[in-house]
Amino acid sequence: MSGAPIIASSVGAIAAAERMREEEENMTSYDKNDINGWEFKIMRSNLGRFSSYETVKKICEQEAKAGWELVEKFDQYRLRFKRRIEMRAKDQYLDFDPYRTGISGGGGIAAMIIGLSLLALGALIFGIIYLKGQHIRIEPGGIIMIIVAVGIVVLLIGLIAMRIGRVGRR
Repeated sequence: MSGAPIIASSVGAIAAAERMREEEENMTSYDKNDINGWEFKIMRSNLGRFSSYETVKKICEQEAKAGWELVEKFDQYRLRFKRRIEMRAKDQYLDFDPYRTGISGGGGIAAMIIGLSLLALGALIFGIIYLKGQHIRIEPGGIIMIIVAVGIVVLLIGLIAMRIGRVGRR
């Protein structure tokens, strides 16, 4: 099996990220008067959560507690914020990181995908062994049981991570 597809997709992802950075730089045409006394950040969502008005509204409300103002919405993946530098003095009283640049929740979904994939792999191996009529005795500690058990654990971790992510966004 060749690693060429993996390398090609990695190179493609790197190129796409570079294009996004260049786009962000080109869309920013500030002069010294625009940036004097201000700081900027770009908030990212790898899952495109900024397509939802409610999500953008909640993010803006929370960022406003730190003095951040929405400057522009690039797309469903990126928002640009600015705030006066003087607002840094209040950062110690916040219950979140005012310099965060992303929203969470993707880890839970990734864990669920991995867990479901391991469950499917375990079922596939189980099916291949028994549908071919091979009489291989599988002990409880065998590979299929391990794959299924790990799949269930990862799936549960994913569900817990998604639940924690939802609580943290409220």
